[in-house]
Amino acid sequence: MVSTHSLGFPRIGAKRELKFALESYWKGEISKEELIAQGALLRQRHWKDQSSLNWVPVGDFAFYDQVLDMSFTLGNLPERVKDFHGDTLDNYFRVARGRSVASSDDHAQCCGGVAAGEMTKWFDTNYHYIVPEFTASTEFKLDSSRLLEQLAEAKKQGINAKPVIIGPVTYLWLGKAKDGSNKLDLLSKLLPIYGQLLEELANHGAQWTQIDEPILVTELDEDWQHAFKQAYHHLRSNKMKILLATYFGSLEDNRYLACNLPVDGLHIDAINAREEIPLILNLLPIQKVLSLGVINGRNIWKTDLNKTLDWLEPIAQKLGDKLWIAPSCSLLHSPVDLNSEQKLDKQIQNWLAFSAQKLAELEVLAKALNTGRQSVSEQLALNQSAIEARRNSLLVNNPLVKDALSKIKPKMGERESHYEVRAAKQAAILRLPKYPTTTIGSFPQTHEIRQARSQYKAGELNDADYRKAMEHEIARSINEQENLELDVLVHGEAERNDMVEYFGEQLNGYAFSQFGWVQSYGSRCVKPPILFGDISRPKAMTVDWISYAQSLTKKPMKGMLTGPVTILNWSFVRDDQPRSVSCYQLALAIRDEVLDLEKAGIKVIQIDEAALREGLPLRKSQWKHYLDWAVESFRITANGVKDETQVHTHMCYSEFNDIIEAIAQMDADVITIETSRSDMELLDVFDTFKYPNEIGPGVYDIHSPNIPTQNQMVSLMLKATERIPAERLWVNPDCGLKTRQWLEVIPALRNMVEAAKQLRAHAS
Repeated sequence: MVSTHSLGFPRIGAKRELKFALESYWKGEISKEELIAQGALLRQRHWKDQSSLNWVPVGDFAFYDQVLDMSFTLGNLPERVKDFHGDTLDNYFRVARGRSVASSDDHAQCCGGVAAGEMTKWFDTNYHYIVPEFTASTEFKLDSSRLLEQLAEAKKQGINAKPVIIGPVTYLWLGKAKDGSNKLDLLSKLLPIYGQLLEELANHGAQWTQIDEPILVTELDEDWQHAFKQAYHHLRSNKMKILLATYFGSLEDNRYLACNLPVDGLHIDAINAREEIPLILNLLPIQKVLSLGVINGRNIWKTDLNKTLDWLEPIAQKLGDKLWIAPSCSLLHSPVDLNSEQKLDKQIQNWLAFSAQKLAELEVLAKALNTGRQSVSEQLALNQSAIEARRNSLLVNNPLVKDALSKIKPKMGERESHYEVRAAKQAAILRLPKYPTTTIGSFPQTHEIRQARSQYKAGELNDADYRKAMEHEIARSINEQENLELDVLVHGEAERNDMVEYFGEQLNGYAFSQFGWVQSYGSRCVKPPILFGDISRPKAMTVDWISYAQSLTKKPMKGMLTGPVTILNWSFVRDDQPRSVSCYQLALAIRDEVLDLEKAGIKVIQIDEAALREGLPLRKSQWKHYLDWAVESFRITANGVKDETQVHTHMCYSEFNDIIEAIAQMDADVITIETSRSDMELLDVFDTFKYPNEIGPGVYDIHSPNIPTQNQMVSLMLKATERIPAERLWVNPDCGLKTRQWLEVIPALRNMVEAAKQLRAHAS
């Protein structure tokens, strides 16, 4: 009999219950006990939702981040939080966001909080994790209480539990050695702790433990490959069965290594590594379980069940009860339940599957494999009907868009002049001081903004009154910026619910859910739009708002746009054509908006590509193909403007040093990046690579409520001047400010402007 399981389930709740509980706790509105109770309630509900599975994941729930959870399980806390009073949860949130709940942080209030842990993207997803920190002297100490408590909860609920942990080699790989030491030297200290953890889980009734080692789908040198052999020979145990889980790609040169590690089962992402399955079947020892991720855990389209069964049935016949099936990866990256949707176009909704529906698909597949297709003939027929309806729908296919795509020419991606010529023309028009100050685009989304948007969507506010409300907020943003003496202003994006969804709502080819939320980090959730068809722009999307904002000030106003690569990577993307084709369609649509902004007299246009690196394949051998079409898409979008128009782009929370040449090829006049959490380490690449254009290294960590001081910002910028000429440096926050409050933003930006003034005085 084929078994079913899941690698993980969304933890935020169908109605974002975890988000709201966390934010209430941080504000001091609910107690720690109430927060913990809400977490337990969500776990119970989610285990019930997965009760049809043979094995249900336990330990995939986190109050902020699963990597941070693993750091605390291993006793790996940064030294800077160890002197703070409070309990483990207080320290957990201090590492995550710089502060715990206000009532627990009297010490933090007087000392300005604590530096939050560095945050970066989880492989090629939009999920952010807190980076583990190491030094050569790092010691580990097991705290298994979280996992054991959740295991006990699950057993009490009658759940056949499978604990889930991040593997020791991946944990080291994800972290950063703060002193430049070799992270792998810590493996010998780490393995006994993992051994203790597995023993304790076994002693508390766990039969299988899922150990996630996703770095096996990346290119590993001999040292890291050897680390896997060392680790799993050490962890070999008769008491605990280990399912080694890989996902997000294929094993390739790590295939033999993974198949022959001394573990009891191996999970393969059969969505991204389908062609590799026959090879794995020949390599994997016959006594081992093979788990196949046959349903896409990261996208929302229905699985073609008949097509999946066509290739899966021979494998099931060969492996019998040694075959497990599951989603390709954790469902953390998928919304919770499609049945919550009430407003989606019914035709499009019939093409979709959220987490709950994916588990139902898994159940159909297992029943077909175990008892024959005839036992689920009705479900298979309905599924086939939906697959064919999507394939043939006129909603999906637009001949005019395909025609426009065929007319793309190389010249569309080229500026009139080189950067040096453009920079001189722009300087003459903008007349900015040295170290010009700006922000990334958004300002706080206040209660008044959210209320007006909610009333407008509900039909309780007409067009004129809604516009009046948004113009009032735009005017407020501009007034605050002028009082602060910022040099290049933004309109604050009051009218935008999300930097991707806002544009998708105005483009043909997109659909939108009400409750399709996924976690980005902590309490931050995003609702990716659904890119289901060919993309076109029926009318201008931002010109009226930006023109209104520019009319309120004599200072230059930035036109704010989201770039095609980011819109693509932060959407649920159609899977019936190459991603590059969809990206070129988006590039043409946003290019029209750029040109309309220029015609309206906007002299500075920012095209955010925050997710450029996110779409980068996990193997370097595949990077060039992706970067070629991604960079070309940006250039098509940006480069139709005149020399005098200054083009900015922004990238945040991504290690981009290894793609700096591609970023330079984008040829934006100014690029702004995150550097404050990494203490300007992201600028190390400029020691060897001479970036040709202007750059704004972020000096204000907007994901923390801590307010940086003027001296802290000056110190960061002086580090930047060691690598980049002062005349090409801007001063700005790491990212947009929509998630912060005005009472935090005003003093932080005031310090930033004063820092710029101090730098100018120092330079003179």
